[in-house]
Amino acid sequence: MGPLDAFWHLLNFFAPAVGVGLLTSLLAKLLWRRELKSVGWRRLSAWSSAFSAVTWVVALVLFGRDGRMASYGAMLVACACSLWWVGFGARAR
Repeated sequence: MGPLDAFWHLLNFFAPAVGVGLLTSLLAKLLWRRELKSVGWRRLSAWSSAFSAVTWVVALVLFGRDGRMASYGAMLVACACSLWWVGFGARAR
């Protein structure tokens, strides 16, 4: 595998985590518009994408391969917890 192939492979590996982080942040900002007024969309999406990516890597290490349903479930739980913590937690105010 060449360097360009490795780059695309890593980009495609992290695409679900970043996509879920961006989408859930957008939906959270739309659903809880007043409550999340003080929290920026970039901050929400950065934290949720980071938590999702870390969970995705941990799931890869634990299960030995990516794409398992448990990996997707763990990624969604981590994303939801990070959105709650950043948006509604003690440090959000």
